[in-house]
Parts: sequence; structure tokens; C-alpha cells
Amino acid sequence: MVAAVVHLPLLIAELPLKSYDTNFHIFFASHYVHHWFNPWNTKWFAGFSQTTYPPLAQQWVAILSWILGLNLAYMAVQFAAILLLAWGMYRFASLWVHPRAASLASLATVVLASESFLIYNAGQLATTAAAPLYLLALPYLYEWLRFGGGRDFIKALVLFTTAGAVHHATLIFGSMFFALPVLALAFMDRDREESSAAGVWARAIGITIAVGIAIGLVLLPFWIGLFRYPVTQTPIPHQSRASYILTPFWGINYFLVPYGAMILLLPFIIIRGAVVPRLRPLMLGFWVCFLVGLGGTTPVGLWLLRRAYYVLTYERFSYWATLLALPIVGLLISDLLARYRRRAAIAITILAAISFSVAVAWTNYRPTDDFAFNTDAVAEWLNRDGHYDYRYLTLGFGNKLSRLAIQTTASSVDGESNSSRMLPELTKYGGAALTSAKYFGKGGLESLRAMLRDADTYGLKWVIVRDPYYDPLLHFTGWRQVDELDYGAVTIWAKDGVPPAAPVNQALIPPHWQGLMWGTLPVGSSILAILIALIPDQRRRRMSEDEEDAAVMPISQQNTVSGRMVS
Repeated sequence: MVAAVVHLPLLIAELPLKSYDTNFHIFFASHYVHHWFNPWNTKWFAGFSQTTYPPLAQQWVAILSWILGLNLAYMAVQFAAILLLAWGMYRFASLWVHPRAASLASLATVVLASESFLIYNAGQLATTAAAPLYLLALPYLYEWLRFGGGRDFIKALVLFTTAGAVHHATLIFGSMFFALPVLALAFMDRDREESSAAGVWARAIGITIAVGIAIGLVLLPFWIGLFRYPVTQTPIPHQSRASYILTPFWGINYFLVPYGAMILLLPFIIIRGAVVPRLRPLMLGFWVCFLVGLGGTTPVGLWLLRRAYYVLTYERFSYWATLLALPIVGLLISDLLARYRRRAAIAITILAAISFSVAVAWTNYRPTDDFAFNTDAVAEWLNRDGHYDYRYLTLGFGNKLSRLAIQTTASSVDGESNSSRMLPELTKYGGAALTSAKYFGKGGLESLRAMLRDADTYGLKWVIVRDPYYDPLLHFTGWRQVDELDYGAVTIWAKDGVPPAAPVNQALIPPHWQGLMWGTLPVGSSILAILIALIPDQRRRRMSEDEEDAAVMPISQQNTVSGRMVS
């Protein structure tokens, strides 16, 4: 109910459309609407395969769009992820703290600044949708490791696989930051009469192999593409890899805004997590994830990730770190409410509201693009008079590049999926989307210059410009202005003698069997996850209230509680 009150009005108002990657996910979903079993998309990069990105969240947007339309379908999937996060956090936090603290941790997800930052600024649907599924799987993993129940194994397997079908990075890094602490907790909690250490290890290895096989099968076209065409392009700069000390603005953007008031609780999280034996694995996972999420501020990310450090972005690590911290935060809130009651409730509510509001409103202070810019006129121009027989390139469109691609039948040589592009003009220089080339310095402009030079190769006849910064470069490389739209706000440039667009990258087209797998197994795993949620959980003995209190107390205080329990 709180999630509906807080987030539903923002989602109905389509506020996430202002965020950085929302249009990217909607663009991928729009392809599944029309070509469910054919992942080959001709609209970007002169043709590319959508098997380069896990499809499940986008496929659900496509399914719901048949009823709601693409925009509202995206909001519906995002809202489902918000609700699942509250549920998943309660179950995950219940492994570490007593039910009251777990309930407060669950409630805190609704106003969690890092979650709001990813939804309303970064637009990372895959990350926010995969995380709750992963959290829901972890309690079943714990039960399987301790007791070996078949139902727990199946539920953990299916939920882990579904989370991987949404976002493979969440599954990979979740194993490091979330699953390893749960494994440690299973060792700490095991009853020596019921389960040996060897048994816990054997079950851990067994489920690891099973999940590896399942996700390998469900995302087989993705792994085949990654093996055949590994990411070897020149690294693309990203501000989340900056030093937040030397560049304070990016420190505000990627640290202060996502963490919000939780920054004030960092000493408590570290101290309480270090002092209480039960919380130490959780605190250690949080601490490592927290350091990696600082990007270039510390060398930890580079030490751990090596070359992958230059491929990833680090706002998602901050998000995962806040999820790991929430059970301990819930414990603190529970203690404060028990001690100070109304005063604590008022103070906590004000801090949470400020953190949430700043994270949601931050896109207005640092807009990713001009939200008011409408691409309808450009799409109409491309869709008439045979203009779609040639490829086009936009300059100054920002993330409206994806919105335009949804509206037009024409093909572009540009795109927003950095891992999907194979054209050498795009992979050689270290720039991202050509439409924002100037923001990537020499690498971005060199990439743009190479593409303009090789226009004949790709049937690139139209350059649609919304930023006069690029006009001199177009003049210098032999392009001329032929039309304008929106009273001159958008100009269209052409190059003479360019042949019509012809297919390229034909060797990259996935075979038909991969399209069938891509259209059935990921969405099938999610349907299976929905069905197994209806299977009742195995009932286990729960700790008493006194035992729960003792579990999260420092050792020095546990003797008193133990004496009370005996008496």
C-alpha cells in the first residue's frame, strides 16, 4: 500500500521517461512486440542481435504493451519490481534479524534513495527487476544449504535462473556479495546433528552447478554471442569510474544522492555488523560492494574486476550495497523506535522523505536530455518519400535516439547498446553513441568522423542535427544541408552519391533455433517462477523472540539474554 501511494502516481505520470536508459529498454521491447522469435534488429548499427542483452524484463514490457501500450507497460513492470523488492527484502532480512527489523527494512525499500535513483534517473530496469528476484531466491538457498529440502532446491534454482534471465550481471555479482554471506550464515546456523560441514559444501556445489547449467541453457544465445564476439572494443569513459574526491559533482551524483540519509548510518552499519557475529558475513559483503561502488575513488574495483572494471558502471554496485545494508538499518530503526518512539518515527520519516525526494527530483537538476523535445516530426520525415531507403544518423538527440528508432522504419548506424555494436567505426575509438559524440572528447569525435567518411559503405545518406556544434564537421567532410524541421531547430544534412542501404553484418544474424530459444526459455522461466510461488514452503522451526534478540546482540550482552531464556 505504501509503495502504491509513493510510486504509483510517479509511474502513471511516466516520470521514468526522463531517465537515461528507459527509452533503450522500451526500444528493445518494441522489437519483441513485432518480432518475438527473431532477435535480429535492423534499426541500429546497420543490424544487430538483441541476444546481446538478457531479454526477460523487456519481453514482459512487450507482453503488457499489447494491453497498455509501451510506455505504461514499462511502468507496470517497474512497479511490479518495486513490490517484489519489498517482499524480497523482508524474506532476505529475516535471515539476519528479527521479524520487526525485517519488516522495517522491507518498508525502507519503498523510499530507498538508490532504488529511486535507478528508476527515475538511470532507468536501469534490468537491475531493479533482477534484484528482488535474487533476494527472493536467497532464503530458499539458505534452507537448501542447511536442510537439503527438495522444494527449497527447486525454488532457489528457478528464481536464480529467472533473475539471470532479467540481468546476468546481477546473478554474477550477486553470487559474490549476497550468496557467499548466505553460505557463511548456513555454516554458522547448521545443527551438527542434522547437517555436517561437508554436507553444506556438497549442497552449495550442487546448486551452483545446477544454476550454471540452467542459466547457460536459458541464455544460450547470449553466451554463444559473447564467446564468438567477446567485448574487445576500446573502453568507453563513464563518470561512475571517476574519483568522487577529485570530481565532487560526480560524487554527489553517484554517492550522495543514491545513499541519501544512509550515509549517516554508515558507522552503525560497520560497527554493529562487526560486533555481532551473525551479521559479520552480511557486513563484509556490504563493505566490499560499497568500496567497489565508489568507482575510481578507491582501487578496490580495479583490483577485483581487472579488465571488466572498464566495461561496467558502478551506480548498480551502490544499489546492491544499500540492499545489503538494509537488514542492519532495519535493526537500528527498530531499536530507535523502541527507545524514542514518536520522536524517532518523526526524525526517521523526515530523513527518508528527504532522501527519496532528492533522488527522484535529481533528474531535474541534472537532466539526461531535453524531455520536451518531440521526435514525431523527424520520424514523419524519415518515413516518407523514400527517405527510409537510406540509413540515418542523429546528432544532439541524446536518449531520444531510442524513441526515434521506435517511431521510424528507417535504419541507423548508431545506437545506445554499447555491448551490441560491431561496426569498427564505433568500437575503435572509445566513444559511446555518436549522437552524443562531443561528450566523449577526441574518441567520440574521431568515431563520428570515421562514420561520416565511410557513409557510402553503410548507405548513410541523412544526418539529422539538433546541435549546431557539429555543423563545421559536416561542412568539412562534404555534407550539405537539405531540409529543416521545427522552425530550424532540427536540420537535415545529406551526402550526394550514397547508394541505398544494403544488409551488412549478415554473419552475425542468429540462426532460427536461437530465436526460438530466445522467445521461449527466458519468459518460460518467469512463468515457472510464478507457478512455483504457489507451492507452500516447507515449515521449519523458527527461533523464539528471545533467541532472535540474542542473535543480533553483541556477545557481551548475549549472556544476560541466555540466562533469561533458561529461567
